[in-house]
Amino acid sequence: MEATNRVAPTAKTPALILESDEDSMAKVVLSLHQGLLVAFPTETVYGLGADAGNEEAVASIFAAKGRPSYNPLIIHVKDLATAQLYGHFDHHALKLAAHFWPGPLTLVVPRLDNIPLSPLVSAGLSTIALRVPANKIAGALLEAFDGPVAAPSANRSGLLSPTEAEHVEEMLGDQVSLILDGGPCEGGIESTIIGFEGNIPVLLRPGILPVEQVEAIIGIRLQMPLKDAEPSAIPFVVTAPGQLTSHYAPRAHLRLNAVSAFEGELMLAFGPDAPKGQPGVNLSPVGDLAEAAANLYAYLHLLDDTGVETIAVMPIPQEGVGVAINDRLNRAAAPRPVGSNGNEQS
Repeated sequence: MEATNRVAPTAKTPALILESDEDSMAKVVLSLHQGLLVAFPTETVYGLGADAGNEEAVASIFAAKGRPSYNPLIIHVKDLATAQLYGHFDHHALKLAAHFWPGPLTLVVPRLDNIPLSPLVSAGLSTIALRVPANKIAGALLEAFDGPVAAPSANRSGLLSPTEAEHVEEMLGDQVSLILDGGPCEGGIESTIIGFEGNIPVLLRPGILPVEQVEAIIGIRLQMPLKDAEPSAIPFVVTAPGQLTSHYAPRAHLRLNAVSAFEGELMLAFGPDAPKGQPGVNLSPVGDLAEAAANLYAYLHLLDDTGVETIAVMPIPQEGVGVAINDRLNRAAAPRPVGSNGNEQS
């Protein structure tokens, strides 16, 4: 395929993918109350949702994704007041929540005692990951359900995250009850995750919200996370999603920092200096990192669906949201555990 900035639409499955109207919302809320799995859009990626207070429903998330039980889940709630029912927010956490929620920021805070949530969501940790999404459909769903929804990315663990309803149907169509279609996700990369060691904010996962913006609000530098975990390194404590080395991977292998595509490869290009005539797609012909982030998973899905064995990836600037893009690309290119099918966790 000639380098382009457009992704061809794919056919929908009407019985599973619902337009996000009032009737569809009611069906999805009913499914949640019945302990079923649903998928819905956020401003980052599509989430695989379950009633966070239903032990069996939460367990079905792990089963559907093939997700390891030591990997905690993000809990989506409708507002900060609701989040404070489940976790303790110190002054840094309160300041970040007040400024960035609703938005693509997840805060990992101490879990309160005796809260009505499945213990599985915290994966045995004393903390809980909370987020208030900015997407209007996600917000309406949380308001209508009127309860916490556990929702990691709606994909098989370790594989590419979904940014369109069709991606969810392709990967989890036999596991999910209903999919609310909100179109392509605006951000395209998962939320930034911040935790706290004592009073020190820690970057647990770079995401669509740039670190510089977080640091500007709290007035101090974020502490960097511990070295990434390998599956063989467990009992390394996984404190947030996205911390294993092999992650976010297409079926194809990635060759990073490529200046052109070799014979038989497809190109994931970036910027106006991309080589002409190369088969593939351009994340942003004008070199806009936000546009590149929004397109990243959709374009990797597109290239991967061709059956190509290797995708050649041009360098991405290590600044702003480019830090998160490079994090995802490095994990997608990492060696995959033997016999794991490339799957680790999301």
